[in-house]
Amino acid sequence: MTNTSAGTPGPTTPSAPPVDLPARMSETVGDATVPVDLGIIQPRRRLGVSDLRVFPVALGGNVFGWTADQTDTMSVLDAYYDHGGNFVDTADSYAGGRSEVMIGSWMRSRRSRDDMVVSTKVGKGADAPGLSPRSIERAVEASLERLGTDHIDLLYLHVDDTEVAFERTLLAVDHLIRAGKVRWFGGSHHSGNRLYEARIAAGMLGVAPMVALQNQYSLMHRSEYEKGLARVAAQLRLGVMPRFALAGGFLTGKYRSRSDFAGTRRGRGVSGYLTKKGLRVLHELDSVASAHEVSTAAVALAWLLAKPHVVAPVASATNAKQVVELAQAATVKLTRTQVLELDRVSA
Repeated sequence: MTNTSAGTPGPTTPSAPPVDLPARMSETVGDATVPVDLGIIQPRRRLGVSDLRVFPVALGGNVFGWTADQTDTMSVLDAYYDHGGNFVDTADSYAGGRSEVMIGSWMRSRRSRDDMVVSTKVGKGADAPGLSPRSIERAVEASLERLGTDHIDLLYLHVDDTEVAFERTLLAVDHLIRAGKVRWFGGSHHSGNRLYEARIAAGMLGVAPMVALQNQYSLMHRSEYEKGLARVAAQLRLGVMPRFALAGGFLTGKYRSRSDFAGTRRGRGVSGYLTKKGLRVLHELDSVASAHEVSTAAVALAWLLAKPHVVAPVASATNAKQVVELAQAATVKLTRTQVLELDRVSA
């Protein structure tokens, strides 16, 4: 597979131009991030203004070491890789760091590091909480060791630590970028105002700006992004990676009655979606999935991929069959009518 992660660190000034692309590739058109055809197994999308090209579905590592053991994790990562996947999302706090360890073990055993784009998050880890320069440095060094790599492709600030001046946080991240330990970074759990504040501070300091945003966005959770963050993402040219893209598994269609939640670890968090609105959404997903002969999960992810600035929704899997269903989203092309109908039932 094509190497999508090796190379020099990202630019350290907000005005640095994006790298040139060969003629066959698509680029950012206006504010929209569009697919990039690298002529490989599956399409790639450019992540904001970075030079990262990623599979349109990011594989979430939040289940690794939690509901997926080592054997399951290896199987899931193998299936994702075999289907052209190259974008893995984790955090230093997932399963107390075990998620990073498992991903690192898989990359080492498959010798796949150069093919992968690895994103992780810092700020919530028990050993290095918060976003002070010391915490960030300690957290990144620990993540690098667990992942078994010398650089992180995309680092997220997992919290909005208002007790630390943004300038100190940005300088600490920029130091890591200059050292080659981090290539690009983004925000998570940040309000639109805080994202603007970070961009202004980065410009004044002459340091690397955020290029990515990970926020909650799905057919069951639309207002936070669509009524505020979408405008911010457009203006700051941020690549958007929606988390909880399948609403905790509800949009896979496996939860349709109260009895379906029995014995599940996620039941309590997902049961709130089992409403008239939720069932209408599932009904429409079923209809569209049948028309395209794909899973309901693939349609839910394809709906997100049809939205401006969305690069790769984050979705997790605990077995290889689920990975196949998620990967279908990369090639599903919803019609305008289908998108509008899903918009309507989920409003």
